[in-house]
Amino acid sequence: MKKIQHLLLALLLVLTMTVSACLATTQPVEAASTTKTDQTLQKIKKQGYITVGLSADYPPFEFHKTINGEDKIVGFDVSLAKKVAKQLGVKLRINEMQFSSLLGALKTGKIDMIISGMNSTPARAKEVSFSKNYLSVQERMLIRTTDKNKFKTTQDFSGHKVGAQTESTELEFVQNQLTGSTPVSLAKFTDLVLQLNNKKIDGIVTQTPIGKAYANQSKTLTMINPGFTSGTKQTNVAVSKDAPALLAHVNKTITYVDKHNLMDKYQKTANKLMFSKQNFLQQYGNYYVTGVEITVALALIGVIFGTLLGTLLAMMRRSKIWLVKAIGAVYVEYTRGTPLLVQVFIVFFGTQILGLHVSAFVSSSLAMGMNSGAYVSEIIRGGINSVDTGQDKAARSLGLASGQSMRYVILPQAFKNILPALGNEFISVIKESSIVSVVGVGEIMFQTGVIQGASFKPFFPLIIASLLYFVLTFGLSRLLRLVEKKFNLSSDSNIV
Repeated sequence: MKKIQHLLLALLLVLTMTVSACLATTQPVEAASTTKTDQTLQKIKKQGYITVGLSADYPPFEFHKTINGEDKIVGFDVSLAKKVAKQLGVKLRINEMQFSSLLGALKTGKIDMIISGMNSTPARAKEVSFSKNYLSVQERMLIRTTDKNKFKTTQDFSGHKVGAQTESTELEFVQNQLTGSTPVSLAKFTDLVLQLNNKKIDGIVTQTPIGKAYANQSKTLTMINPGFTSGTKQTNVAVSKDAPALLAHVNKTITYVDKHNLMDKYQKTANKLMFSKQNFLQQYGNYYVTGVEITVALALIGVIFGTLLGTLLAMMRRSKIWLVKAIGAVYVEYTRGTPLLVQVFIVFFGTQILGLHVSAFVSSSLAMGMNSGAYVSEIIRGGINSVDTGQDKAARSLGLASGQSMRYVILPQAFKNILPALGNEFISVIKESSIVSVVGVGEIMFQTGVIQGASFKPFFPLIIASLLYFVLTFGLSRLLRLVEKKFNLSSDSNIV
């Protein structure tokens, strides 16, 4: 019996030693493979470029600048991103969008990393991984110069409106440390500055480099230290939770930048570019030209695709097959019952989740076309119903099939009736295209935001943008009137 016990103990000991040896040999291999490579890093090296996401309306971190007649995104965040790409041996691509969209873009694979003055917070750290800090900044208040004797401490802002960017750590300062104040959260920093200048809010919580930049550019603004608790924040690079190897490379680059004091050099270069003086139209005129071109392209694609889809949906809603009719009705009612902004986000992020790597322009064009199709379908359905039923009966009596009657008799007459309404839809699409700026499509409003950030002029660029929209819509309405006359439409037709 004892021999059997000794044999069992010996076998158990051998088994334990074997398992321990296996663990000892496999664990280092797994750790090494984790730090050396991951799917994100493999993809980056295979495609030959890394995509950084940022919001380029935040000088001197990142902003637009015309250099030798060419639009470029510059700033010390961009310089750091270039260094990361260079040390990885790949090219850098920049995907620009609103700050509040960056985390969603990273989680869905639209971008590979975020370098946009972002701070690590417990809530963010649950969703993405953060690098070691590459810059320490202090939180300050940007106020009107005329109020510098009125606001000196955090308590002075009680009962006043204070602004901060949406989903930023600055918003937490307003909520937690400016007791009694009313938070005002906006997606773009330039919109906050505009509200501050127009006395809609009384202060903006911002980081020192940004506050100093605006204070240096405008005598109407000044920066103060109200005495925030834990007012120093660390700025980090964000990557996906599934990219530990990429994170290791980013940390390695930051260590190299710190060791060689490159961040000071990057900041000096950004400040030099930021404060260079040029004629406004010479410097920013090409931005507006680009914005108009993209806006018109979006509207054309949206209306053409919307008209084709709308015609199909109108036919589906007139179908005698219950299922086809129900699908058309559900699509139209759902699309008309949800905001275009939500649809843009669904298509932009949804295509990535489905593995379709389409650009912001393509996904936005698709979203606008799908949205327009729902409204056009109702316009076409109404136009078809406006044609006298006797027309169809007469066509059928002449031997035309149902489809031929619709194509050659009903639709041409319906088109003449609905042309004014289609014109209105085209004009609406032009104006609604401003929504797609949230995902980084460079239409008129997106370019206006770029100019606001780069020029430190929050209001004047908006005036130019409004004039451009007016020229486009007014010109189109005049053109549609000529088309109406050509089709002998009533002179009473009115396109707004």
